[in-house]
Amino acid sequence: MFLRKVVASFSLCFNLSESKRIPLLGLGLMILNGSQDTVKLSCMASTYSFDIVSDFDRQELVNAVDQAQREIKQRYDLKDTQTEIELGEGSLTITTANDMALSSIQDILSTKAAKRGLSLKIFDFQTPESASGNRVRQVVQLKKGIDATLAKQISKQIRDTFKKVQPSIQGELVRVSAKDKDDLQAVIQMLKQEDYPVALQFINYR
Repeated sequence: MFLRKVVASFSLCFNLSESKRIPLLGLGLMILNGSQDTVKLSCMASTYSFDIVSDFDRQELVNAVDQAQREIKQRYDLKDTQTEIELGEGSLTITTANDMALSSIQDILSTKAAKRGLSLKIFDFQTPESASGNRVRQVVQLKKGIDATLAKQISKQIRDTFKKVQPSIQGELVRVSAKDKDDLQAVIQMLKQEDYPVALQFINYR
C-alpha cells in the first residue's frame, strides 16, 4: 500500500503514464515524509534559461585588422598612404593620407571583419579629424555589452510577447528563463528578427 501511494504521488507530480511510473521511481527525485500511511512528495519543475549578450571574439578582430593591414600594403592605391591601424582595448584608430583613402580602408576593414564572422555593429565610426602632416585620423569605438536602456527595451519586448517567459537584467546581459524550451527558442527567433544597435548573441543555454 505504501509503495502504491508513492507511485501515485510521483505520477501526479510528473504527469507520468502507467508504463513509466515504476522505472522512474529509481531516479531519486522523491522527498518522503511521514509514516507508511502518509506520503508527501515534493516536486520542483525544471526551469531552462539562456543569456542575451553583446560581445565579439577579440582574436578574430585581431586577425581581421592584420589582414586589412596586409591588403592595404599590397594595394597600389593605398600602399603609399602610410596607413596605420592601432587596435586598443576598447577602440581602434585609423591614421591615413586623406579622406578617400580612409573610405577605402573602412571598406577593407569591414569586409575582413565580416568574413571572420564579426558583426559590423561592433564598429562605431567616429567623426574623422585632422592629424599631423595633413593626414586624417579616425577613432572606431568597439561596442560590446548591453546598456541599461537597451536591456530594459529587450526585457519589455519579451514580457509583452511571451507571458510565460521571465527576463531579468544582470549587468550587461539579459537572462531569459522559462519552463518550456520551445518558449526560449521562440524568444531567440523573435530577437534575431529585430534590428538592435548592437550585435546580440545567445549563450549559456541550459
